Amino acid sequence: MKIKTLLSFILFGLSIHTAMAQDDLLDQLDVKSDKKEIATAAFKALQIGNMQSTKLPVKGELYILISHRFGDLTEGFQNFFGLDDANTKIGGIYGVANWLSIGVSRHTFQKTYELGIKYKLANQMIGGFPITIVGYNTLDVNSELDKVNYPQLQFSNRLAYSSQLLISRKISESFSLEFATLYTHKNLYDNTAEYTDLLSLGYGARYKLSKRLSVNLEYATRLSAFEGFLATKYHNPLTVGLDIETGGHIFQMVFSNSQAMNDVAVFSNATGQWDNKGIYFGFNMYRVF
Repeated sequence: MKIKTLLSFILFGLSIHTAMAQDDLLDQLDVKSDKKEIATAAFKALQIGNMQSTKLPVKGELYILISHRFGDLTEGFQNFFGLDDANTKIGGIYGVANWLSIGVSRHTFQKTYELGIKYKLANQMIGGFPITIVGYNTLDVNSELDKVNYPQLQFSNRLAYSSQLLISRKISESFSLEFATLYTHKNLYDNTAEYTDLLSLGYGARYKLSKRLSVNLEYATRLSAFEGFLATKYHNPLTVGLDIETGGHIFQMVFSNSQAMNDVAVFSNATGQWDNKGIYFGFNMYRVF
């Protein structure tokens, strides 16, 4: 009888322990089910075309960027469809943290040096917060200016800035949208053809065609550019492109009415017109280390 009683107590204890373990496991499953996941890969590249996307490098990643914009395609054989006249951009972007990156680049346009800082303010969550919010700021230094043409030139005259707020949503596995507010400022500008301050609204989209291929579109409306001479010399930037993902790097083919690639010039100095002249073909190539 004592052995039977002892066995009964042991079995009773084991049943209680098993029930408690099952409750703990269920509690853990409930916790995991409540945890929200970040919506990833709204955009594969750091840019949609010319405009920044809401993608950032992860901490410790280094992106090397080489961009090229050939001359005006519409001139045909006169400039061999743009091959005789091209702008180049070479730079690097480093992920300081998962939410912060710093980039430096050099452009042949006005021999510009550009510093960019990109930071994530919020993530789109699956079943939670509906959008990703990213801030982006640039500082440009125009090293082409000289005192022969500008006797009173000071270093501050070389500077230009942009401030951008980027808001995106991954609608589905294939389709993503972005909305942006864009502000540019120039310390030195041509008051017959440019604005010292310019506010624009930007729109971007990506549609995934296959696992490694997507088509991109972006457009910016210059709100500060009133009708008249200033509004007709420069135009709203429009860019279409194709993303090709090839393992360690992303290759973007782009067609744009802006040959310049630094952010201030893209949004304030796009000279081309899609229904007339000034269409520039080029590419962005990112290599990740």
